[in-house]
Amino acid sequence: MSSLRGINRRGFVGGLATALGGSALIAEQLSAQSLSGRVLAEVSNSFNLSPAPVWLNANEYPEGPPDTSITSMRTALSESNRYHYDEFDSYYGMLADSLQLKSDNLLLGAGSSEVLHCAVEAFVSGDRPYITSWPSFEMGPELAAAKGYPVIKVPLTRDYSADVQALAAAASRAGGGLIYICNPNNPTSSLTSPKDIRWLLENLPSATNLLIDEAYIHFAELAEPDTALKLVREGSNIIVLRTFSKIYGMAGLRVGFAAAPPALIKRMTPYRNNVISIISVRAVQAALSLGPKLIEERRSRIVQTRNGFISWCRKNQFKYIEPHANFVMIETGRQVREVISKLIAKGVVPGRPFPPYDTMLRVTIGKEADMLRFADTFAEVLSN
Repeated sequence: MSSLRGINRRGFVGGLATALGGSALIAEQLSAQSLSGRVLAEVSNSFNLSPAPVWLNANEYPEGPPDTSITSMRTALSESNRYHYDEFDSYYGMLADSLQLKSDNLLLGAGSSEVLHCAVEAFVSGDRPYITSWPSFEMGPELAAAKGYPVIKVPLTRDYSADVQALAAAASRAGGGLIYICNPNNPTSSLTSPKDIRWLLENLPSATNLLIDEAYIHFAELAEPDTALKLVREGSNIIVLRTFSKIYGMAGLRVGFAAAPPALIKRMTPYRNNVISIISVRAVQAALSLGPKLIEERRSRIVQTRNGFISWCRKNQFKYIEPHANFVMIETGRQVREVISKLIAKGVVPGRPFPPYDTMLRVTIGKEADMLRFADTFAEVLSN
């Protein structure tokens, strides 16, 4: 990122400007959209931009699955006419061993989204609310609300960590519920300390379950004993979600899991869809066989690019939230919907708006070339 100061742009609007009458019209039309992730993808794909759009909107890892996973998937394709139920015990065992857990501590799902859905079904009801730090991952609150269940949103602290005392107080007033913390948090990339997580676990009100979503934990520079999985190993009454969508580069394969005491796993299991794709299973098994070195190398590359990017932010006096995941929240000083629209019109697709942070932009850390292009385009948009 040291070369960010001198970036050359090359024909970023292409045929789109002609088709829609110029980038100003593109931005105007985008401003009328909801700017959800799906809309961003659909609208951007229709732009026919040259060069191709830079996708920094979904917190995906910029590399694909490891080569050994790709080889395993090719082999599995010819065998995908079967469900392969008989292989799942061994898969559970391999995954459990890699986590220093037992198979009955795990529930597999399509990414961590499915097992979060299972937790909502099992632990939230008309008199047991979904209690979450806010802003955070939206799927849980949206699902609970769609079922008519109460949702309590507790604002983050000044340092953007979860307010564990306020979360516990909210659960106490409600008579129980499911407390959700995304750690590192999406969209802020901020971290809630292991000390605070443990305090909350030790001070949970009755009839309350604690769920820690560690989708982005591999990007945080934490020792493994500092993650919430340690609490599961200790037998604590806690649910931890993880996914292979992020650092493993398998977002499209949809593999994740919940780790928890067996009693909690049993309560969630009836709401699971069935089995995941055998192609996805083989990809994960191949990646796990590489051991922790794969994670260490991939984290190192992202952290290096992330550090270079925030150094550029500091140099150019762009305020940001200190990041611990593979994305950064940047202060734009203006309505972020306008900034997003103009960036997309120039072929750079950032994250969607995250109220109440109406002037902040979430940017996924991509490859260095992606970040160079973002930096050039972002500076241009803010200068106009």
